[in-house]
Amino acid sequence: MNIHVSRFLVGLPCGLLVLAASAARGADAPAASTTKPAAPAVATAAAPGSGPYHALKTIPVGGEGSFDYLTADPAAHRLYVSHGNVVMVLDTEKEAVVGQIDDTVGVHGIAIAPKLNRGYTSNGGANEVSVVDLATLKTLSKVGTGRNPDAILFEPSQNEVWAFNHSGQSTTVFAADTGKVVATVPLNGAVETGVADSEAHRVYINLEDKNEVAVVDMKTHDVVARWPIAPGEGGTGLAIDVAHHLIFVGCGGNAKIVALDTTTGKVVANVPAGTGIDAAAFDPASGLVFASAGDGTVTIAHEDAPDKLTVVQNLKTEPRAKTMALDPVTHKIYLSTATYPAAAAGARGRPAAVPGSFHVLVYGTEAADKKP
Repeated sequence: MNIHVSRFLVGLPCGLLVLAASAARGADAPAASTTKPAAPAVATAAAPGSGPYHALKTIPVGGEGSFDYLTADPAAHRLYVSHGNVVMVLDTEKEAVVGQIDDTVGVHGIAIAPKLNRGYTSNGGANEVSVVDLATLKTLSKVGTGRNPDAILFEPSQNEVWAFNHSGQSTTVFAADTGKVVATVPLNGAVETGVADSEAHRVYINLEDKNEVAVVDMKTHDVVARWPIAPGEGGTGLAIDVAHHLIFVGCGGNAKIVALDTTTGKVVANVPAGTGIDAAAFDPASGLVFASAGDGTVTIAHEDAPDKLTVVQNLKTEPRAKTMALDPVTHKIYLSTATYPAAAAGARGRPAAVPGSFHVLVYGTEAADKKP
């Protein structure tokens, strides 16, 4: 069995074990040549409806307003969901709303620092980040940022928070404990989201309008590289496999997932995905890459090897459910959306949702559906 695939077969839930084993058998097929191909590996899409993930639950949330990122906290069994000018807090065991964080104007993302008992919300409508006590859900302070902070990241090795300023074309970096701004990193592009590799001391950031990933040294806060993502366009979602030095870019511009080698900056694989990708996630235990899209799909691909992805499922969700959070312990994925009138199907922009219809969708495997 290929060593890159067999690493996934230890300790997986049954459904994921079957999937990974199937991928492994494909990887064991004899090759015509031992020479590594020069071109990135390309896989075809899986048949609609097939695969290990299925709908588990719809959690009603209600309320009005736009929505963006979700963040899972597996240890605390919480899910933080951006919604208008608040962040809704869900208990993932009770599968119900248990609280909210107020005064987060135009909130996009939520980052958490469990050891500090702190949460951080990127308030795009106010050009600021709220620093929140996770026990009380009360705001402790606010930190000014560049224009329209979008995604947000807590990086534990440097104890810093990175707010990715979409319109401001920069990243604001501040100390997680004091809120003191330590750097503003100019990026000369529409900043979407970022992921960190603490051992490599690098943060990787999507520049949506440049079709690039910017690489920032997390110690000096300097941009040290800019990598093209071709054949991908319009990078939005971003996920990382730290162990195997890969980042996965969900390309909202042309419906692809591309994989880049973080040691070389080269694109090593790409697969087709849904239309309107906005988020991506990677599950180290299963080797699965997820990309959620506004067309109501989640593309699920398996990392067969560091230079090969295979689409294993095109999971049908709901229209405009384009953002997603992964719980790496239960392997469940969570997406948020609202119900829209039939006339809104295919409409451009953001049509008005049915009042009070905002909800969270839960998907997982058969093993994830069995509660202790």
